[in-house]
Amino acid sequence: MKTIDELLAEGVTGKRVFVRADLNVPLDGTTITDDGRIRAVRPTIARLAEAGARVVVASHLGRPKGAPDPAFSLAPAAARLGELLGSDVAFATDTVGESARATVGALTDGQVAVLENLRFNAGETSKDDAERGAFADRLAELADVYVGDGFGAVHRKHASVYDLPARLPHAAGSLIATEVGVLKKLTEDVARPYAVVLGGAKVSDKLGVIDHLLEKADRILIGGGMAYTFLKAQGHEVGISLLQEDQVPAVQGYLKRAEELGVEFVLPVDVLVSAEFPDLKTKAPANPTTVAADAIPADQEGLDIGPGTRELYAAKLADAATVFWNGPMGVFEHPDYAEGTKAVAQALADAEAFSVVGGGDSAAAVRILGFDENAFGHISTGGGASLEYLEGKTLPGLAALED
Repeated sequence: MKTIDELLAEGVTGKRVFVRADLNVPLDGTTITDDGRIRAVRPTIARLAEAGARVVVASHLGRPKGAPDPAFSLAPAAARLGELLGSDVAFATDTVGESARATVGALTDGQVAVLENLRFNAGETSKDDAERGAFADRLAELADVYVGDGFGAVHRKHASVYDLPARLPHAAGSLIATEVGVLKKLTEDVARPYAVVLGGAKVSDKLGVIDHLLEKADRILIGGGMAYTFLKAQGHEVGISLLQEDQVPAVQGYLKRAEELGVEFVLPVDVLVSAEFPDLKTKAPANPTTVAADAIPADQEGLDIGPGTRELYAAKLADAATVFWNGPMGVFEHPDYAEGTKAVAQALADAEAFSVVGGGDSAAAVRILGFDENAFGHISTGGGASLEYLEGKTLPGLAALED
């Protein structure tokens, strides 16, 4: 896999360099609520621009239906990128049309442009190789060189991620190199004890990584909505909590296998419950009740780990040498249910471990809850990509960058 250092050594002055970034940032209207992914790709874009490249940045945002949708425009991300670079960034109002051609054609050495949301074109995400390839052909007309640096999308077999690198000389950006290097530390010659913290809504999203990490981790801590499927698998009442009943047999199998392998599974001992899901817009007080994890009332829903579990999890992380965390412990967007996620983040910040926050909601949570990013070993930009890498899967976007 060619690095950006090697690409720059060859010279990029005057070349149109297509950077597949991940600018898929959360928006409140047109306001970016977390610019972490833009800041993460800024170094690659800045280095190329400083070397005299004509930088063409492309990304997806959200899940538009293959057609333009103003709600998913990349215009706010382009404006923020310009602020971070300290220079004007041009913006094309389409992906491969007249605006894109004119905008890219007008670039001079060292200038940067951002194309509109790639998913406004159905060819980007098409499962039909020909349709996807046709879109990649049109993207290739805008560039001389390809740099892959959108780690959050490398697990997708999309035109700009998988097909376009085959059509242009290509290299990996500094963000992808960093992300892969970090993930190798979680899978090869891991410093022990190795603790994994998994949360989030659906246990089905994490079964693959649990399966793979059972052979590597020393202990696995479970929280979030997925915890209630684990508690159900142990025979406990979970009330109206989020539950994937069809996954209970699989979870029981993993609990048994973990016991055989000597891997410690740590589940909540208490939870915060309520009869109603909290209002995330008004943040009105929810007044939850704390109950034992094996005594959730039939008409109540578990929405965060309790104070006893927070202490337990902090203790289980205190002596770890390596920690991977993916998924919040509760509905952290509401202050009454943020303490569990905050406790895990604080435990990682306090530990001397090499700690990796595995992207997605976990990365958003540490920023929203006010933690210093430097308190963690690494905050990933790709939740799904990180999980699939840890599952041992081949990621299309990484495979496409191999020479």
